[in-house]
Amino acid sequence: MLKGKKIAIIGGGKMGSIIAQGLIVRKIISGKDITVTDIDKARLNFLNSRLKLQVSGENLQTAKKADIIILAVKPQNMASTLKEIAPAINKSKTVISIAAGITTGFVEGYLAKGARVVRVMPNTPALVGAGTTAVTRGASTTDDDIQLTRAIFDAVGITVEVEEKLMDAVTGLSGSGPAYCFVIIEALADAGVQMGLPRELSLQLAAQTMLGSARLCLQGDKHPAQLKDMVTSPAGTTAAGLQALEEGKIRATLIAAVEAATKRSRELAASK
Repeated sequence: MLKGKKIAIIGGGKMGSIIAQGLIVRKIISGKDITVTDIDKARLNFLNSRLKLQVSGENLQTAKKADIIILAVKPQNMASTLKEIAPAINKSKTVISIAAGITTGFVEGYLAKGARVVRVMPNTPALVGAGTTAVTRGASTTDDDIQLTRAIFDAVGITVEVEEKLMDAVTGLSGSGPAYCFVIIEALADAGVQMGLPRELSLQLAAQTMLGSARLCLQGDKHPAQLKDMVTSPAGTTAAGLQALEEGKIRATLIAAVEAATKRSRELAASK
C-alpha cells in the first residue's frame, strides 16, 4: 500500500527513528523514499549512516516533496512546526501526528481547511517490532489515510483504531505503560538478587517471565485471572506471593499510575 509513497518524518528523535527503522528493516518501504528532518546535524548524519535514508534540515521543503508527513516533534514544538510546514500541506497529503496530548483539531487549526490529519499514540517497544499504536481520525481523514497509517505502524507492532476521546487513556495505559513494566521487571530482578540469584540471571528471568506471560494473554483465549489461577496452587508459593502483592496494593497503584498519566495527557491538551 505504501509502494511509491514518499514519507517525511519531521523530527529524528527516538520515536521518529524507530518508525523509520521499522519500515526499512521490514522492507515496507525503501530508505530512499524516507526523509528525516532534525535540527541536530550529528543526529541526521547518524541516521543516514545507520539506516541509509534521506536526511534534511529543511522541514518545509521536505514536506512539499512528501505524500505522508509524520510529525514526530515534542508537543511543545508542535505549533511552531505546523506554522513552518503549513504552506506545504494540501488535501492530497496525509499528516500523522504522534505527539502526546495534541488533538487532531489542534493540528488542523494550523493547516488549510480539509487537511487530512491522523493522530496516533505509539510506544517504545516499537523499537523491537512489538509496539502498540492507537490510531484516531481527524475531521477530514479518509479510510485510505487510516489504512496507510496502520500499514506504517503495523511495521513496528500492532495497531488499533479508537475514538479520539479515548486517546488520553491510551496514552496513560500503553503510551506510558512500558515504563511501568520496566519498573516491575527491575523490581523482580532486584528481588531475585536479594534472594541470592546473580544479577544478570535474575534480570533475564524477570524479563522473560513478563514477556511469556504477555504472550499467553495475547495468543490464548483465557482471561488474565484464569491464567493466574493456573499458576496458583492452594497454600503454595504463588499464593503467598500474590498475598504480598495485594498487601502492597499493586492493583491500586497501577490503576493510579494510569489515571495520573491520563490526567497529565489531558492537561497537556488543555494547555495548547
